[in-house]
Amino acid sequence: MKLILTAEVDGVGAPGDVVEVKDGYGRNYLVPRGYAIAWTKGGERQIAQIRRARDVREVRDLDHAKEIKSQLESLKVALGAHAGEGGRLFGSITAADVASAIKAAGGPVVDRRRIEIGGHIKSTGPHSITVQIHPEVTASLTVQVVAE
Repeated sequence: MKLILTAEVDGVGAPGDVVEVKDGYGRNYLVPRGYAIAWTKGGERQIAQIRRARDVREVRDLDHAKEIKSQLESLKVALGAHAGEGGRLFGSITAADVASAIKAAGGPVVDRRRIEIGGHIKSTGPHSITVQIHPEVTASLTVQVVAE
């Protein structure tokens, strides 16, 4: 089955890629979840549009990725959350929360799907976060979760 990916799928491809997958995987998983659309001859315009949007978001090259890494690692990111006694949070901190905190701290815009938390953040204090900027570049930063 030939499909056009609309979202990044691990082990398959990036948005805008035309991929050949097994029929059941495409029909039962990729298409119903909105990760892909059926490939057609008229779909070439859609591919061009998806690739233009991806190019805007994507890191240009390895030097640009290293520049973003240095920006991220020099940031002091603080994130406020509702907490009870003992510093236990009501709920948890998500990757989207971390991405908005990085932007609010004056850092670059980071896609939430590139942020790896490594479990759930359910307490106040410092937490280590990694950001996959480029396939060869990963930034590590510490997010300080404080009670509001």
